[in-house]
Amino acid sequence: FLEEELEPRLEESREGKRHVFFVDAAHFVMQPFLGYLWCFFRQFIQAPSGRKRFNVLGALHATTLQVITFTNDSYINSRSVAKLMCKIAVEFSDLPISLVMDNASYQRCYFVRDLATALGIEIIFLPPYSPNLNLILSRDTYPAACGVILV
Repeated sequence: FLEEELEPRLEESREGKRHVFFVDAAHFVMQPFLGYLWCFFRQFIQAPSGRKRFNVLGALHATTLQVITFTNDSYINSRSVAKLMCKIAVEFSDLPISLVMDNASYQRCYFVRDLATALGIEIIFLPPYSPNLNLILSRDTYPAACGVILV
């Protein structure tokens, strides 16, 4: 996969002949987390239930490291992916576009594949259990682009 599919497209991206984006979603919980707490007497700290989330669907350009995002506070689904693809297609219409995605069901569905074909976007699905091939999963790159600092 790496030598036959991914590397040739990354080489085209380095040469300025193609846009390659790595796509993934991050789901942030709106809840405080105590890293460390010690006291003589037990204290209760009131916190929200943690059911609210802030979702970020992002696409990281392989060569420029530019991040295109779609955010919401409900769910990431195929419509979210479609909105992100339309955003990318409008902004980067000058060259062919390839999106490298994992095997999430909302990305593999026929709705997303048909829209990608209509927009002229090539979708490359990563092999199962290969997060090391997804550039956007780098520990510092994606969360920092979303405005989150990891400690």
